[in-house]
Amino acid sequence: MKRVLILDNIRSLHNVGAIFRTADGAGWDKIYLCGYTGCPPDRRIEKVSLGAEKSVAWEKCESAVEIEGILRSQEFEILALEQTNRSENIFDASFESEKIALIVGNEVEGVNKEILDLCDRHIEIPMQGKKSSLNVSIAAGVAMYELGRKTN
Repeated sequence: MKRVLILDNIRSLHNVGAIFRTADGAGWDKIYLCGYTGCPPDRRIEKVSLGAEKSVAWEKCESAVEIEGILRSQEFEILALEQTNRSENIFDASFESEKIALIVGNEVEGVNKEILDLCDRHIEIPMQGKKSSLNVSIAAGVAMYELGRKTN
């Protein structure tokens, strides 16, 4: 395993399904579904994932903090996709690690502060319009493809 996602408290099952489908297309290895993030089998996930929940490994976890610790012990670099004062522009940043864990958070609240404090780095997608953020599944997709391009 080289590239994994941690979905923490994602509300919308359609977003979860879209992330599964994009993870499959981008060649990511596994998705950890943490907190109240929904998990397969669920027709709302399957409607959007089009079967990707069967081709991408996944695991239901109670705590993103717990998974973060496990992945860190396996020498993953832990990245939060979040706009913070520590955030680096994903398109300008370089990534040296062979193993990447990308955390994406709740649609409204973002990545939980407790988890942000544990991450090695924060990355963000620069926004050029009037809105300051993207839908979580779109942002995760942009990040998966850019990180995949930079870490292959």
